[in-house]
Amino acid sequence: MYKKKLAEDIRCPLEYGLGIFGGKWNSRIICVLAGMGTLRYSEIRTEMGNITDAVLAAALKELIANGIVTRKSYDEIPPRVEYSLSEKGRTVVPILQNICEWSGAFYRQASETPLAYCQKCDHKQLGA
Repeated sequence: MYKKKLAEDIRCPLEYGLGIFGGKWNSRIICVLAGMGTLRYSEIRTEMGNITDAVLAAALKELIANGIVTRKSYDEIPPRVEYSLSEKGRTVVPILQNICEWSGAFYRQASETPLAYCQKCDHKQLGA
């Protein structure tokens, strides 16, 4: 198992937040769960599109460990597991919506190529 050579050195709350919900996949998983509610693993995988199983499993595990996503397993045959945003996870959604708005506004200024809004980040869909 991989062990970090240096201890984590967080000097700013922004670093902490970006470590939890930043990155390509964590924010997208949060948006998918915010827009669609409770989903099974295969449903998340379908919504995410181009993510591998290993990356999705690792991202979900990290989001669960950080209290952003909850995992509920049912004692059934076949086994059923569902994922949803925790209360803490739901508080991240407005932050991601603001980042999406900011990015959309400034991307238009920096590029001639239009930036399509992701359906998962649709502000109306997420309740903004």
